[in-house]
Amino acid sequence: MPDGSSYLSPDLGHGLQPLARKGRGAGLNPAVRFEHTAREAFDDGWGTLEAAFADLPPLPTTLTKDSAKSALAWNQSPDIGFDRAVNPYRGCEHGCVYCYARPSHAYLGLSPGLDFETQLLFKPEVAALLEKELRKPGYDPKPIALGSNTDPYQPVERTLKLTRGVLEVLDRFNHPVTIVTKSAGVLRDLDILSAMAKRNLVRVCLSITTLDARLARIMEPRAASPERRLAAVRALAAAGIPAAVLAAPMIPAVNDAELETILDRAAAAGATSAGYVLLRLPLEIKQLFEDWLARHMPDRAARVLSLIRQTRGGAMYDSRFGVRQKGTGAYADLLAQRFAVASRRLGLERRGGGVGALDCSQFRVPDLPGAVHKAAQLTLF
Repeated sequence: MPDGSSYLSPDLGHGLQPLARKGRGAGLNPAVRFEHTAREAFDDGWGTLEAAFADLPPLPTTLTKDSAKSALAWNQSPDIGFDRAVNPYRGCEHGCVYCYARPSHAYLGLSPGLDFETQLLFKPEVAALLEKELRKPGYDPKPIALGSNTDPYQPVERTLKLTRGVLEVLDRFNHPVTIVTKSAGVLRDLDILSAMAKRNLVRVCLSITTLDARLARIMEPRAASPERRLAAVRALAAAGIPAAVLAAPMIPAVNDAELETILDRAAAAGATSAGYVLLRLPLEIKQLFEDWLARHMPDRAARVLSLIRQTRGGAMYDSRFGVRQKGTGAYADLLAQRFAVASRRLGLERRGGGVGALDCSQFRVPDLPGAVHKAAQLTLF
């Protein structure tokens, strides 16, 4: 029965029993791709299967401690503007059905579907681990990305404050950082961010997928509303913190018509730069997105999928570096041109620097607590 495992059903095109829950983005919980077995729900003729999946109760969010040995995650991807990141959380309660990070939950033995947004892992020692790594001899400072995999300001941050702990470490070390979030919760750390901004050590990027509140509720059910995100851009700009907007992902025939409007509103709010990404559907996200389309937009599902294939050489996804973010073909080219024209018109190309504009030269390893006192004592001998 519905306990978080996957359910196979021959009567659905994607092969999975629907598990849609109120307030959650994914409607499925596909099996972990590394496992060799999967459960199959069987109707015994007494209507028990139909009853089991009818009116499913809301799924609570569960938290599990992650005993990580390090805070920094490294990458060598040529189309990503950073080589290191910190992720205080694994999984994300925002529930964005299209989230490219969903497949990473399979490495934990959890489903990229509902498990990803309901079974979260948190790293209670993340700040201490980061400090230890920054103190290593020969550490070469370059901007750290916060929010590269899952949102550092998802709802649980309000109480756990792990992201704030990371920022406190970076502030003391004069270490540059970039933040990507869909939450107005970033304003809770305005004191740290504004101090770092005065030293050119921080850049915050708000991801705004749509300005349509109804569409936002079904695309990203537990993220901040579009208006709250725009308000966050305005507050960051007023505090002197470079704020960018990321119109991502752009989904053909779903939110792509809003690209220019999103950039217009963001620029008016004080955004200094902008970016966009075309929808990506690696691994399990493909079936999650197809199920989401069938449930919420059955009238245009076929057209949306057709347009996606046109941007991926006839497939649902192309993972090659250099094209995975933007796609190929006439539609992808037009989207890129629209973004370029709007960015030039709004001055978003000129008003703010990117990751490379942050200052790495100020990095300093502070003394350990008590180190100054001990040094003074040694002078007595």
